[in-house]
Amino acid sequence: MFRFAVLMMLVSNVYAADSAVDIDTAAKIYQAAAIREQVRASLGSMPAQIRQLFARDVSVQLSEQQLAAVTAAAERGFRIDVFEAPALSALAQNLDSATVTKTQAFLTSNLGRRMVAADVAAATLGATNIDKIMNGEISAPTTPKRDMIVEKLEHAARSSESTVQVFLSMGQAVAVGTAIGSGQDPIAVGERALKSGEASSAALKEDMRVPMRRYLAYAYRTLSDSDLTHLLDFLESPAGKRFVTAYDAAMGAGYDAMGKRTGEQVGESLRELARAQLEEAQIQTPATNQAPPDIAAPAVPPDAPH
Repeated sequence: MFRFAVLMMLVSNVYAADSAVDIDTAAKIYQAAAIREQVRASLGSMPAQIRQLFARDVSVQLSEQQLAAVTAAAERGFRIDVFEAPALSALAQNLDSATVTKTQAFLTSNLGRRMVAADVAAATLGATNIDKIMNGEISAPTTPKRDMIVEKLEHAARSSESTVQVFLSMGQAVAVGTAIGSGQDPIAVGERALKSGEASSAALKEDMRVPMRRYLAYAYRTLSDSDLTHLLDFLESPAGKRFVTAYDAAMGAGYDAMGKRTGEQVGESLRELARAQLEEAQIQTPATNQAPPDIAAPAVPPDAPH
């Protein structure tokens, strides 16, 4: 609690002048929606995902030692304290007083509290179970009527769009951060990552719709059809739409910050590893004063997730 209070003071001083609502107000929505708990639950799986991001790129061909450095960098970059300041700023900038009043009333209502509890419970299931849910291996009982409501919920919450956008922008942030950390040109790297992301965005969003509906159906399995209908009513209201926009902006800003921090850590780690390997090689081959041919400078990370 003390660390959160200090964070609020720091964020207020830096961001309040540019906010549509103040940081304290945004923090109430942040806490009522249990954003911290949901994000924190996802952070444990991020280092492995970032490692896979680099390992899948055949043009890079990182060694096991380099991939281990990538994993360690991701562990330092994907932390809740890196996420929260930019996320709260983005949330504040995209809310207004009317939206805050109506959103807080919904989130603190009986249905709102049960929805948030369901969101947190689903987020803490773990990456393996979430993958199984999204692949259809784990599911909840349903009906055609309920499927229709869930489909509308997925559209109203912009679940697929926001998931893909966060994924692509985070990949871009990792690429740019790596370029900065390793002394490469971040502008050129960022442009390539952006272009690649734009080319794949539409297809990824469509590919995500069915998995996200499965996830929502399972997450809200304890809510009745009537509950889901009332939730949909809120999300489709002016206040609900603005809340969704603000929520997406907060998630995007927070994950971008963690992605960039991780990228910088990756770039620095790979550069230090290459330097250490070069020094070792020079000690072993003082006559030639050259590194073995298999020791290369850090490579640019993939332009965007595949």
